[in-house]
Amino acid sequence: MSSESIAREVKRRRTFAIISHPDAGKSTMTEALALHARMISEAGAVHGKGGRRSTVSDWMEMEKARGISVSSTALQFNYTPTGPDGESPAPDEPNVINLVDTPGHSDFSEDTYRVLTAVDAAVMLIDAAKGLEPQTLKLFQVCRHRGIPVITVINKWDRPGQSPLELIDEITERIGLIPTPLYVPVGIAGDYRGLLDRRTGKFIKFTRTAGGSTIAPEEILSPEAALESEGDAWTAAVEESELLGEMGQDHDQEMFLAGQTSPMIFTSAMLNFGVRQLLEALVEYAPAPAGRTGIDGTERAVTDPFSAVVFKVQAGMDSSHRDRLAYMRIVSGEFERGMVVTHAQTGKPFATKYAQAVFGRDRSTVDTAYPGDVVGLVNAMALAPGDTLFIDPKIQYPPIPSFAPEHFSALRVTTADKYKQFRKAIDQLDAEGVVQVLRNDLRGDASPVLAAVGPMQFEVVTARMKAEFNVDTVIEPLGFSLARRTDEASAPELTKQRGVEVFTRSDGAILALFSDKWRLQFIEKEFPSLELAPLVAAAD
Repeated sequence: MSSESIAREVKRRRTFAIISHPDAGKSTMTEALALHARMISEAGAVHGKGGRRSTVSDWMEMEKARGISVSSTALQFNYTPTGPDGESPAPDEPNVINLVDTPGHSDFSEDTYRVLTAVDAAVMLIDAAKGLEPQTLKLFQVCRHRGIPVITVINKWDRPGQSPLELIDEITERIGLIPTPLYVPVGIAGDYRGLLDRRTGKFIKFTRTAGGSTIAPEEILSPEAALESEGDAWTAAVEESELLGEMGQDHDQEMFLAGQTSPMIFTSAMLNFGVRQLLEALVEYAPAPAGRTGIDGTERAVTDPFSAVVFKVQAGMDSSHRDRLAYMRIVSGEFERGMVVTHAQTGKPFATKYAQAVFGRDRSTVDTAYPGDVVGLVNAMALAPGDTLFIDPKIQYPPIPSFAPEHFSALRVTTADKYKQFRKAIDQLDAEGVVQVLRNDLRGDASPVLAAVGPMQFEVVTARMKAEFNVDTVIEPLGFSLARRTDEASAPELTKQRGVEVFTRSDGAILALFSDKWRLQFIEKEFPSLELAPLVAAAD
């Protein structure tokens, strides 16, 4: 395909992730977006977590039982914008939307960080009643560090919550991001009637559907008709819009892309209110995929020969297929199924015969894909998160750092006859990055140490051990609380110290585990020549 054709494909693509604190409605919003794109006929979240069906993006039994997302999934769908009046379809080809869903729970920050290396924009989902919450703040800082522009969505506007101006002030004061609402809600939180479109001045009136399981009908009313229909609620919305204009909080594309401002939308994912407006904003304002820089400083434009980054490896998605799926984000060029590419980390050829597009747990074969797209490679046993695939000329993108673990447990199998399956399962989960696996001669392979950002990662390990390998395991918490990277020269002395144990991680890194920060401080003071380097923190 010519460079012009690739550039045209890139222009109509948008790749983004949703970041939020747990229970802000992220998985429900994912379903609502898919519903509006006509990828599903009815939303899975219909009556709240207590009685809902599992959403398309939550496929693990653990996710279904708890109503939370603990793994990332990729959804791709086409969407044709309708325009501000909600009636005039755009004449161009539909946009291709790549939505990479992320875990909401803070214990899975590392998985979310990997996803954020693969997207061009983020939707920051905020609960209208709770405002900015700790996990949202952490993930926003990752976006800021990576230069990812953020669209702010105030969700659950159908429930009692803060006022729009209170939320705007909180975001501005706490993270220095200036919200620029594209719409103003008509009706206070808990009395969501529709949106005032600040670009047209018109009223978008929503009508509820049974359980919010289908697309909410919209009616476009003139300002005069809106005043007659909504009275004081419309007047209040107009006054808020005028105040925002006087404060200079109107959308500015350059400031948005620079990470200084954030378009804001008020939604109810449960009722499917404001969801179309979010899709329109993504298509209109979110950046198209861009090229990247290799570790040697080489620039790779989107129209250059094929290259891609693996950001996630996942197995166990389908009990009938014992395969492993590597998610790659295409960075440049055209991908064609069956092409033989080079694995930058090993220099070996890699065949792409089994390439799939993924919609939640469902898969379909993909023959071609372009920059911004997420493609799953089946049985990609040699690939790990952070790996680069390319066609000459050579390119290798920076690796994805591992977070500093804060929880450590030994894992052992309960019956000796399952040891072979146990070893295989450990290797698989390690390759996926579910946990970090540490070993040393003292403990041997029979009782590896698992290192995690959060303790729920251990629950995922034991649950998947049982479900996918029929192996019962026992987790034994260890008395360590922090880790430092060390080297072979320092390891012998560290091993002699009380409250310290030295391990080798699967990637070859040597880690020293410490019982507490005081023990670390003591050793740093007594042995200043020892190598003890901090790892990447989850909040960095």
